[in-house]
Amino acid sequence: MTNVQQNLKQIKQRIQESCLRSNRKVEDVTIIAVTKEVSVDRTNEVINTGIRHLGENRPDGLKKKLDAISDNVKWHYIGTLQTRKVKSVINEVDYVHSLDRISLAEEIEKRATSTKDCFVQVNVSEEESKHGLSIEDAESFIYELENYSRIRVIGLMTMAPNTEDDTIVRNVFRKLKVLQEKIADKHLSYAPCTELSMGMSGDFEIAIEEGATFVRIGTALVGKEREEVK
Repeated sequence: MTNVQQNLKQIKQRIQESCLRSNRKVEDVTIIAVTKEVSVDRTNEVINTGIRHLGENRPDGLKKKLDAISDNVKWHYIGTLQTRKVKSVINEVDYVHSLDRISLAEEIEKRATSTKDCFVQVNVSEEESKHGLSIEDAESFIYELENYSRIRVIGLMTMAPNTEDDTIVRNVFRKLKVLQEKIADKHLSYAPCTELSMGMSGDFEIAIEEGATFVRIGTALVGKEREEVK
């Protein structure tokens, strides 16, 4: 058994326990393997475990993986997407996790050849170091997207503060869940908003307990190998 297989076994056990604590179904949680800092070889190890959702955060890193990997996988763009980079990325990925401004929506609308599943990024913790909209602005932003036919808002995304205080982390995730349900209750055809992308290696269990449907797991799954050393 490889390290990646061992890691995944442990992660799945932790996900199962989190789902039991929160009365949720394991199959309602999708693991996104964040492969942004590992080699193609390590990425293939991940794919060989059966994981089919991979996350990249740089256009050049994404292209490198796309050129080398032929397996049928779903690509998630999880980093800040610069407007000038949309053209090279948007038709190569299945999901965008960082929609947070109209200028980006306009460029996606212009460049996408099909409707793209997008998460609106919300900076729930309101940290200056993080991208994303405030909770107040996120709701009105989603309403502005009605006429963008190439964008479907399937959910919301956030990152919790880097803190050991689980209460703070849980509160951030809980606030995003409340907003997600509020938008979903509007029954907007272009923004079903049924999904929540939240939780990473250090806090995915709390995220699941608070409603995450996609968890973005890097180091805990793929290790600390850097692609530059390969």
